[in-house]
Amino acid sequence: MTGPAGMEAVILCGGLGTRLREETEFKPKPMVEIGGRPILWHIMKHYRRFGVRDFVLCLGYRGNAIRDYFLSYTNHVHDCRVDLATGAVTPVSNGEDIDWRVTLAETGPTTQTGARLIRALRHVRGDRFFATYGDGVSDVDLDSLLDHHTAIGKPATVTAVHPSSRFGELSIEGEVVHSFAEKPQVTGDWINGGFFVFEKRAFDGFAADNGLTLEDGILDVLARRKALAVHRHGGFWQCMDTQREMTLLNEMWADGRARWKTWTD
Repeated sequence: MTGPAGMEAVILCGGLGTRLREETEFKPKPMVEIGGRPILWHIMKHYRRFGVRDFVLCLGYRGNAIRDYFLSYTNHVHDCRVDLATGAVTPVSNGEDIDWRVTLAETGPTTQTGARLIRALRHVRGDRFFATYGDGVSDVDLDSLLDHHTAIGKPATVTAVHPSSRFGELSIEGEVVHSFAEKPQVTGDWINGGFFVFEKRAFDGFAADNGLTLEDGILDVLARRKALAVHRHGGFWQCMDTQREMTLLNEMWADGRARWKTWTD
């Protein structure tokens, strides 16, 4: 395989989103909207820009909102004609041309990120796959990310980004992550921006216990084993962890400054 096309992207969609409670009390954070579309849609559109059309969504907290969205996706994006006598629904506009294939994988309401990924592996057909969080957008070049992962030859690669706040600080030596500290108190230049490439073998030996996190439970272990490569991304990246960040992203979309919009309509 020489490029992203044909690979799957696993997206973590099950967190509680407690710091965005006004929005996430009744829906999961990946369904919080930017410009009238869930942030999850924006993430998936970016992957599709690079040829990825197969997605595995790791559902958890209020996962039915994501299920309902994709099970009735055509009705969300097209004008429709409803026959009240038969219940038949027919799209009557061109709407949006989408060719995604989406696996809705229930991974547990309170399961941590590492266990969610491991439980989703049964739906991943290839030995290599993309993965990311369902609450961050970026213009990261997925071709370059995959090429770098292949060249370094480690079981896992994490995209390092410059933060607007501290999330998971990476200590980097050459092309390998030396240590991984989740939400550290110290300052640093690079943080975990998600947008991973994993070989399935990266998860060998890890059990899908509910409390296993991706950050402390898997990435830190891989880093200590010198098995975690880094891809530095100096472009745009922004998570949506707070109301302020949600407002910022919506303002950027409305003003035509959405640098994560790498696709053409």
